[in-house]
Amino acid sequence: MTTEIRQTSVTAVISLVFGIACWVLLPLVGAIVAVVTGHVARSEIRRAPDRLEGDGLALAGLILGWGHLVLAVAVLLFVFLFLGGIAFFTALVHH
Repeated sequence: MTTEIRQTSVTAVISLVFGIACWVLLPLVGAIVAVVTGHVARSEIRRAPDRLEGDGLALAGLILGWGHLVLAVAVLLFVFLFLGGIAFFTALVHH
């Protein structure tokens, strides 16, 4: 009986690497690459589960990428809404 050796998906590894890199080196670009390659890897693994593995790697890349994007949007909203609101009301008071 021959058992095939499953290979780790290259796109899953890329997703994890860019998911880590988005927090350290490549803030926005790394997060986008991590999310895109994570989704590609998971669908690739689902289509060929007997040949490919690495769903956990892809999932980790997705979580890191999406987490970074959500945090970036929250920071931008804080800066524009809260700090912008303070600047707006300060300008109103001084006029």
